[in-house]
Amino acid sequence: MRICLLGPTEHPVAEPFAGGLEAMTHALAAGLGARGHDVTLFAHRDSDPRLPVRLWAPADFAPSPAAARDGRAPSLRTVVEHHQYLDLMTRLAGDLAGDFDVVHHNGLHELPLLLAATLRAPMITTLHTPPLPLWESTLAVTGPRSSFVAVSEHVRRSWSHCLSSVVVRNGLDLTRWRSGDGGGPAVWSGRLVPEKAPHEAIDACRAAGVPLVLAGPVHDREYVEREVTPRLGAGATYLGHLRHEELGDWLRRASVAVVTPAWDEPYGLVVSEALASGTPVAGYDRGALSEIVAPGSGVLVPSGDVSALAGAVRAARSLDRQHVRRRAEAVCSASWMIEQYEHCYAGLVDPLVAA
Repeated sequence: MRICLLGPTEHPVAEPFAGGLEAMTHALAAGLGARGHDVTLFAHRDSDPRLPVRLWAPADFAPSPAAARDGRAPSLRTVVEHHQYLDLMTRLAGDLAGDFDVVHHNGLHELPLLLAATLRAPMITTLHTPPLPLWESTLAVTGPRSSFVAVSEHVRRSWSHCLSSVVVRNGLDLTRWRSGDGGGPAVWSGRLVPEKAPHEAIDACRAAGVPLVLAGPVHDREYVEREVTPRLGAGATYLGHLRHEELGDWLRRASVAVVTPAWDEPYGLVVSEALASGTPVAGYDRGALSEIVAPGSGVLVPSGDVSALAGAVRAARSLDRQHVRRRAEAVCSASWMIEQYEHCYAGLVDPLVAA
């Protein structure tokens, strides 16, 4: 099929990934291209040039000096992103109208939803987050003009008041994420932001007497300087923002992966990465984590309970790593994810396929 994949534009779809959305988009684009589909990826211009796709970079735009002086104007990033998606959707409805069999909206902007009816090709949208106000507003006015896929049952339920969706979990290339022997420190990975609460991982591991290494991009420097940096040392080390190969090496050596969402995690790709490495998870039971972490692959405790999390860190370290890896193979495969999206695409192009 000829697929136009609308990815995120704020950060490159390239390693080291800014977050799970970029990592999932990379896995999907790579997998679809490898399976022979003709894929055009709309994404940040610095995205991975090795992907088997045509990369379509967002249009450039800068407001005039007069417009920039408007004190009521939204942020420059908001204006530029609006222009980029407006340019994209206008072209898809115009000179590129016959170039694609399906358009996959895999980003977070509302304009593709608003303008889906202008396209000749059907659109499918992946729900990566809890409900967003501008998306709800768009759907209230236009109705659901796209088909929808949720990355977890938790996300599907959270959107069910305004749309229907099917669940396709995010997946990993399990040939790249290999199982290891463990025995090393605990690992926390992800964006260093308040809603991921890495400072609570430090407190829990210190209480458990287990050394911890942290890895990921700093997306909220003020939070990190206030809550994370003062806790470093004495068994807690920040490694920086790692590429997947480096992170995989740490996870394979880790005795446990600590996951501390302070919000309802829509999916939790870091959980899948840990399980694929054979590393059991100690984490907070928020959002979709319980859909991925089954008994025998980790220990989940109530969110915010640092004392209980310390106990989970100690308990999870003794779980069987082969069983943990088998859990990843059962629920975290990129091959399964791509097959499910292929089925969704085919059902839009030929409804008899989905029947």
